[in-house]
Amino acid sequence: MSDTVSNTRTLDLGCGPNPKNPFNANELYGVDVRNLGPNIVSADLVIEPIPFESGMFDFVTAFDFIEHVPRLLYVPHRRNCFVELMNEIWRVLKVGGQFLALTPAYPHAPAFRDPTHVNIITEETFPLYFDDKNRWAAMYGFTGAFEVIEQQWRGPHLLSIMRKVQVS
Repeated sequence: MSDTVSNTRTLDLGCGPNPKNPFNANELYGVDVRNLGPNIVSADLVIEPIPFESGMFDFVTAFDFIEHVPRLLYVPHRRNCFVELMNEIWRVLKVGGQFLALTPAYPHAPAFRDPTHVNIITEETFPLYFDDKNRWAAMYGFTGAFEVIEQQWRGPHLLSIMRKVQVS
């Protein structure tokens, strides 16, 4: 994505044993359901918050991850897990920080074929529900806002890059 940026931190969600660092930040952290090594923290982000301080990261990434986060659960009360995750991403980013998601998306078959894909993303998901203009997800508890910087198709995957902005 860019050359190394000094004094920056990135967090890769659902990282497995090898967190990705497309922005070439000089500090790299990860979150996965298992503790897989140094700087990788264990958390189930479907039901738990991101276990880092607010405003800690310049970048948050999610490669082939958000399609595994259910939109809705009853455990035992109704929870909008995907909206909660987006609130958490917004919380841990610095103002101006960027969120990059790469996920198989509608209308492509890989979005549906894997039985663990429970959150189907479209080209309109981020620009309508989590942006700084429409913010339709606010009716479900979204408290943040992102400026959509870029969306592009990479085969069946939708690459979305957004910047954290203050809520007006």
